[in-house]
Amino acid sequence: MQARNGYYLGPRPCVGKNLAETTDNNRIYVIGDIHGRSDLLDTMVGEIERDLRENPTADGLTVTLGDYVDRGPDSRGVLDRLAYNPFPTRYIALKGNHEAMFEAFLRDPTVASQWRRFGGLETLHSYGVSVAAVMIGKGFEEACTKLRQAVPEEHLRFLESLKLSLSVGDYFLCHAGVRPGIALERQRAEDLLWIREEFLNSRTSFGKVVVHGHTPTASPEVLPTRINIDTGAFATGRLTCLVLEGGKRRFLATL
Repeated sequence: MQARNGYYLGPRPCVGKNLAETTDNNRIYVIGDIHGRSDLLDTMVGEIERDLRENPTADGLTVTLGDYVDRGPDSRGVLDRLAYNPFPTRYIALKGNHEAMFEAFLRDPTVASQWRRFGGLETLHSYGVSVAAVMIGKGFEEACTKLRQAVPEEHLRFLESLKLSLSVGDYFLCHAGVRPGIALERQRAEDLLWIREEFLNSRTSFGKVVVHGHTPTASPEVLPTRINIDTGAFATGRLTCLVLEGGKRRFLATL
């Protein structure tokens, strides 16, 4: 075991890997939207470590559902941790719409006109970039240049490694949801990252139970066709983790 800045260094994220089936010996920890709350991420790492001590398993995997940046105060700290896998298990990181906007801004400064309203100001601030001009719709190019200089290479590699979805046994994991009527293997990136009403209002089967975040709820939302684990951590202090093992489900939470 190694340490970096005081937190556990496990193996790197499992880029490009997939799991075909869940088994009784395969436990999956699925964590909802973190949104710049490195403190809650640290707490959840501790909860998973505690859970593994109390309930040992032969094989464990942690999956994060995206939206690591924006809104909360420490987006940089969250990426610092996730880039080196803070979890005591194997790790797969999925992509959220906020990571997509972060990357889009690094390519095109004009994206700030939208991103600044989605929590991008907090992300810029976490990297030490002044937001005074951006707040009033100015200085986008300068802020982009400063951010490009401030983002460490390991953060960029982590963002490039993010998967759009993961199919595991009876579950399909993604950030926002899926478009009803479209096979899971044919879902578009835009829907996996952004969809809301068409997915949330659907009561038809998607082929598997979809585990998602993106739309905050007061507590985990468990329905026959989907499970929503975005509990608005950046504002509520409640970061939620769904634990899947065989045919069982349970939850860990920071609050």
